[in-house]
Amino acid sequence: MEVLMFLLISSFYIMTGNAVNPGCECLIFSGTYGKDYGRFTSPDFPKPYPSGIDCLLYNFIAGSHEVIELVFNHFDMHQTSPDCTGGDFLKVFLHLDSGGVNELTPWTGLLCGRNPPRVLYSSGPALVLQMHTRSPQANSSGFDGTFRFINKDLYKSDGTQVPGTNCDYRFVKRKGKFYSPLYPSSYARGTRCSYIFRAKIKERIIVTFEELNLQSGDLSCLEREDVVKVHDGGSSVAPVMAVLCNELSTTQLISTSNQLYIEFVAGSEWPGHGFQASYEIVSVSEDPSPLSTDGPAVSATRTSCDVILSSDSQKEGFITSPNYPLLNPTNVHCKYHLIGSGKERIQIVFKDFNLSVSDSNGNKECDQDSLSVYMLIDGEMERTSTLCGDALPASIMSNGPRIVLELKSQILSHMQGFRAQYLFTKNFGITTGKQLSQYPCAFRFSSDDEKHGYFYSPNFPGSYPRDVECHFLFHGKYQERVKIHFAHFDIEGILPCKTTSASDYVEFSNYMSRENKNSRHCGQLEPFEIESENKFFRVTFKSNDRLDGGGFNASYKFVDKTQLLLNVLSTNRTWHYEMNNILLLIVTLVFIFR
Repeated sequence: MEVLMFLLISSFYIMTGNAVNPGCECLIFSGTYGKDYGRFTSPDFPKPYPSGIDCLLYNFIAGSHEVIELVFNHFDMHQTSPDCTGGDFLKVFLHLDSGGVNELTPWTGLLCGRNPPRVLYSSGPALVLQMHTRSPQANSSGFDGTFRFINKDLYKSDGTQVPGTNCDYRFVKRKGKFYSPLYPSSYARGTRCSYIFRAKIKERIIVTFEELNLQSGDLSCLEREDVVKVHDGGSSVAPVMAVLCNELSTTQLISTSNQLYIEFVAGSEWPGHGFQASYEIVSVSEDPSPLSTDGPAVSATRTSCDVILSSDSQKEGFITSPNYPLLNPTNVHCKYHLIGSGKERIQIVFKDFNLSVSDSNGNKECDQDSLSVYMLIDGEMERTSTLCGDALPASIMSNGPRIVLELKSQILSHMQGFRAQYLFTKNFGITTGKQLSQYPCAFRFSSDDEKHGYFYSPNFPGSYPRDVECHFLFHGKYQERVKIHFAHFDIEGILPCKTTSASDYVEFSNYMSRENKNSRHCGQLEPFEIESENKFFRVTFKSNDRLDGGGFNASYKFVDKTQLLLNVLSTNRTWHYEMNNILLLIVTLVFIFR
């Protein structure tokens, strides 16, 4: 019991038993006693915990209608192996019907090191942490956390479960919520669920993923075992609108028809927290309901120059400032709402631009005339840029199915305003290669079609949009290799281009899966070339929801590998000369000993 004397927590009591083995000590946490949270810590925290703890159980018991939330504020347990089995660790039991565990009870995972999941949720009214320490001189400080009990009825999906299935749901109500299995707890490995939405003719479905926390790790969705795949139609064979993985902030999707099919597949060793999402069925003739926003909203008071443009009406057209091409009037406040559907992104291409700009001590400011751009970020329509002056802006592309432009003119202006083309596009502004329907953004380049050509990032030469993952797949013939030359490369990020540094990146692979020999590329790079090792090559571009970059522009060429070898020989004359001498010697010897 000496190990336990450090704990000064009023919400537990200590008992000894044979839950796992007769030597286990057990701490019971059964209430927070009127407080929002209770607290738990490792022995002696924040001092290093003792070695030789064979089995210390932290047993959290909630009411039958509740689940448990654990939040680690600090975690430091000595790690000696990647799978946490060799050093100090916490064994986690998340899926229990009661608080008792034994040597046969299946556990969810092991925690060690310094970067475990920050939040854990039980799937039922019990959760157990089992602590083991083996390192004699670990000098690790252990852990400190809080717990609370949550009503699990808050996380019931509003659909109807399909008979004979574990987690398939159909949705017919006008609006509601849906969740990953066991949410807010982690979903189980081997999960496969479908969420089927069917509305009336001339209706569509708006789905908003408010939280998505799947398999941890820094990989593209192409390589993840845990993904949410959204099909723009009524079944899994319908075109893919979006593939979601890893961790994402708010993402909104709008169907093109009255049907939507969502697949959730999970096969990773350490499942994530899961997802929560909302949906709404709206009439095509209605304006899709705007999210709460500090920026301009569709429901805001409209002026005479407010415009709402939907891809249902037409896929492209022009927007202009009032009176264009005459002088811009004073006290103008116009909003241009553009709403697409499916995998559509909205591209704005400026044809003419002339707005007043002030100059204060050499700093140009858009405080007279301005055109502001709003996009959905973290659940809010946030301003991503403000434009003014007479330089023609680069093209803009939305990060989802919505974009809002807001024009303001404070003074009597002598400027003409602007004229811009808008396009609702499914190809992300990429017009080369063959787009593949089984991915949100993927393009195939085959030597059977073209031996050479070019490709580029979405919206190039404008900045690429946020929250995009695009794959460029090159297929050559048996003896062919592909050579790629990047003439322009400006990808927001810091080496080694990881998500920990909020970096966008370009990644290369000779396979559909990732390979370690090709490092990621990001930043502003001088022109460079890369060459495949076999007939297939993959280039993946991925952007996050933070900053934008100028993108890339590249050319490609399929070359026969024998020609590549001859090129190498011809560029190294000394080696070529020596090879001729060797060949001549071989021929001479054959002639002599014939």
